[in-house]
Amino acid sequence: MIIGSNLPNIPWQDRPSGCTDPIWRYDNNPIVGRHDIPSANSIFNSAVIAKDGAFVGVFRSDNKVMEQQLFLGKSNDAIHWEIEHEPLKLFCEKSGECVGLAYGYDPRVCFLEDRYYVTWCSPFEQHYGPTIGVAYSYDFKTFYRLPDAYLPYNRNGVLFPRKINGKYMMFSRPSDNGHTPFGEMFLSESPDMVHWGCHHHVMSPTGWAWTKVGAGPIPIEIDEGWLLIFHGVGTTCNGMIYSIGGAILDRNEPWKVLYRCKPFLLHPRPCTSVSATCRTSASPAPHFRTHRPAVSPSTTALRTRLSPWPSRRLTSSSTTSRKMRFNTPPGNTRGKAI
Repeated sequence: MIIGSNLPNIPWQDRPSGCTDPIWRYDNNPIVGRHDIPSANSIFNSAVIAKDGAFVGVFRSDNKVMEQQLFLGKSNDAIHWEIEHEPLKLFCEKSGECVGLAYGYDPRVCFLEDRYYVTWCSPFEQHYGPTIGVAYSYDFKTFYRLPDAYLPYNRNGVLFPRKINGKYMMFSRPSDNGHTPFGEMFLSESPDMVHWGCHHHVMSPTGWAWTKVGAGPIPIEIDEGWLLIFHGVGTTCNGMIYSIGGAILDRNEPWKVLYRCKPFLLHPRPCTSVSATCRTSASPAPHFRTHRPAVSPSTTALRTRLSPWPSRRLTSSSTTSRKMRFNTPPGNTRGKAI
């Protein structure tokens, strides 16, 4: 069972007739179109969280000169969205002065203690290689930027929703300056959300995700530990294929993988998922799913999302590992699927 507050208004669509998969696609995709922001060339990689009976999201949008920026969106039902037309502004925590716009991609939103944290892949100090940017807000009106979490090069920064053993925890995937053809998942600890260390290896590429793996949405605390939805990538002659996998991590030492799905949970199958320019993918977005049209020119083109976030389905059974069809690795395989 999920350990957390109930979300009675989260959108839901029943399993399609004849479907036996643990995750299924929302049949009214796309939820967010590519032109919902006037300056946008494309909109994708959403990070959505419930707030005050409604929903708030941070969205990546590439404009028509292909600048990657983050935008704020709001919705009463997580289906119909109003996205602001100006990029998200960041302010200095001490002086309160504006320090620029939120440039980058792959945002995540996590409520932690008394505020909402946004992590995203950001140019280090706004000028250099990619790393993990961190900002927080109390009200989704003013966002205060913290120092970048890591040196370049790093991606897929995903926070845990509470401290573990008195420390903040964050996933990441060390990378390079390009479309990384490699990647293992790591976890780091921090006493203050600024200084990150005590790094632990979590998971390696294997099986259908033979090129790289990375954390998806915020981990969900369940009876068995932490439910992690991750994306995995396999490189083919037609480009990189993104799929979704699942794992359960130890509650107190979350770098230890207790269970990991051998098959993927979601894979690009419909024509809208496999007819993009040079990439095909099904990739987890934090807490919510959107869908990009197949005509999107993005080189990471097309991510098929789910709506709503499928974790609610798990509440119908107390045996999460059986519902998600996890396999138990013999001993400590350091994240090797079996």
